[in-house]
Amino acid sequence: MDKKCQPGWALEDAVRAQGFHLVCGCDEAGAGPLAGPVYAAAVILPPGLLLEGLNDSKQVTAKRRVQLFAQIQEQAVAWAVASIPPEVIDEIDILNARIKAMQEAIEQLAPAPDYALIDGSRDHGSRYAITLPHETAVRGDVRSVSIAAASILAKVSRDQYMEEMAGQYPAYGFDRHKGYGTKLHYEMLDQYGPSPIHRKSFLKKWEAGRSG
Repeated sequence: MDKKCQPGWALEDAVRAQGFHLVCGCDEAGAGPLAGPVYAAAVILPPGLLLEGLNDSKQVTAKRRVQLFAQIQEQAVAWAVASIPPEVIDEIDILNARIKAMQEAIEQLAPAPDYALIDGSRDHGSRYAITLPHETAVRGDVRSVSIAAASILAKVSRDQYMEEMAGQYPAYGFDRHKGYGTKLHYEMLDQYGPSPIHRKSFLKKWEAGRSG
């Protein structure tokens, strides 16, 4: 992997230069799938820590993500993971669920951060908002070490949950597609209908296609 493409400490250093001390990175995983919770993680890393191969979770192999997951948990000043289940996603919508998950992860950190770097461009929905002093960072998971670490924790946590659900609902192949709308997943939906962990609000087009 080209090291020039790896996340660095520039965003965190700029925040600390403003007088903040404990800066966390925050990211979510699983906004798009048809099934399962959305997960978020928040991480405070020791300043200057470099983890070999750390990057946006989508740029890292599944095996390396699991290795980084353990390293981040071991070396972080603080880390936390939160999730919002499908029925709540259906109730409040996915944007609010993403923000709620990130806010809950931040609130679980001990010691508590005094500033947050949030991946993406959204820091609030219609019902939930990030309340800690913060800034959003587009493509933050490839720019910030702290956000990249959060992306790994969120992704691995969600993948592990979906692999557990594959055992509980073996017909759907959740261990293979993790709930995303793949051809296999839609074939299983056609054959078996939705499971208890499917997001009803995400299946409207599929249901319309069946009824049409």
